[in-house]
Parts: sequence; structure tokens; C-alpha cells
Amino acid sequence: MLTHPIVDKLITLRLTGMAKAFEEQLAMPDAASLTIEDRIGLMVEREETVRSSRRLKTRLRAAGLRQSACVEDLDIRHPRRLDRGLLLELASCRWIAQHHNVLVTGKTGLGKTYIACALAHKACLEGYRAQYARLPKLLRDLAAAKGDGRYERLVSSLARVDLLVLDDWGLTPLADGERHDLYEIVENRNGLRSTLVASQLPVKTWHQAVGDPTLADGILDRLTSNAYRIELEGDTMRPRRGGAARAAAVEDQP
Repeated sequence: MLTHPIVDKLITLRLTGMAKAFEEQLAMPDAASLTIEDRIGLMVEREETVRSSRRLKTRLRAAGLRQSACVEDLDIRHPRRLDRGLLLELASCRWIAQHHNVLVTGKTGLGKTYIACALAHKACLEGYRAQYARLPKLLRDLAAAKGDGRYERLVSSLARVDLLVLDDWGLTPLADGERHDLYEIVENRNGLRSTLVASQLPVKTWHQAVGDPTLADGILDRLTSNAYRIELEGDTMRPRRGGAARAAAVEDQP
């Protein structure tokens, strides 16, 4: 059989990794010295690598991370109480396998969003599905979904994702319908999936931020009972411009 038809057939079968590896073997001067098992093995390994890379790209695209972040770039030298041991534990992603939560709190400029996105990125690398959302926008999307029949589908999709990142928790007061929507989200995920919450507010004030005492009890019990906590303190990490005390527009420091 001719070489090009083999490559064409592999591509038709969507075995693009194997096709590429086969072409490379043909260009290797010592390819004839390889056993048939070695040649097929190399082709299969390339196909596995290509598919793994494709799945990772799909997970990252679906995650919609606000920032391009990775755990390895996190700055543990800046004095903000970012514990190295805890960070290593979270980077293992065992907490996701165990369906635990993570709560990241601290004032503006300490890198909460970056930490959240870095942990979500690590989750994607480990094969988990993640999704990033700013809580105020997510609640608006849920309200809109009630009007066009997408609500149940949207709530179900939020329940299935392995790691849900809720950023800007407590940034704006919650309306009554939003409190119920938030309870629905955390109830559906409780003990089954992991949630990461990032907030400027300390956890002790979240009950008041939710508003309704009964719903607040239910929401916070489900989020905090099995959660790791990263409580950041210290000076802002945002760069100063022109010597003035004017912070950057986004929380983009690692």
C-alpha cells in the first residue's frame, strides 16, 4: 500500500496523532531498525498525547477562566499569609476528588482571583471539569434563564461541573430570588462536587451578606463545613503607577 493513502486513511479515521508519527517515521533514516511493536507503540503514544492535549484545550475553554494563571507562578514570598503547605495540598487536587470546598478571602489587590484561576487551571490539567463565574453575573444569567426556559438546564450544568469557581462573592446585595438561586446551586453540589469561593468579605460576615437568616444558614453550612480556607492579609500586590497610589484595574497579580 502506498504511503500517502495510509496517512489519508489515518486522518479520515481522525487518528491525526498516528498519522503525524507515521510521517515522521518515514523521514527517519534508522526507522527500519525499529521493530513493528516499537513503531506502532510510538504512533499510539503520539495519538494519546494529541488527544490528551485536545481534551485539555476543551476543558480550559469551557472553564472560561478570567485570568491565565498556574499554581507554579503563585508568589509565596509576598507577605499575604499564603501558606506553602496548604497551597501544595490544594495543588494535588485531592480536595476535588473528596468533594471539599475552598474559600479564598482578602481585601482587593491580594490576588484572590489569580489564586482561584490557578487552582481551576490545575484542576483542568488533572482531568477535572472547571467553570469560572463572577457571582453577580451568574445570578443575573440565572434570572434571565427563568424568562426563556433555560433555568433548569443551566442549574443542572452548574451541578455537574467538578469545580465551580464563584468569584466576587458578596460584592453586591442579594435580592430574594438570587438568594434562592444561590441556595439551589450549593445544595445541588453539596457533597458531590467542589466549589471555590473568592470574596473580599471575611467568612464571618457572609451570613449577613446573604441576608435571609434561614437561607444563609443553609448556604453557609454547605460551603464551610468541609472547606479549606485561604485568608489573605497584607498590602496590595497591585503595581503603583507613576509613583501614585493608584491601583491597577484588575486583580492580576500572582
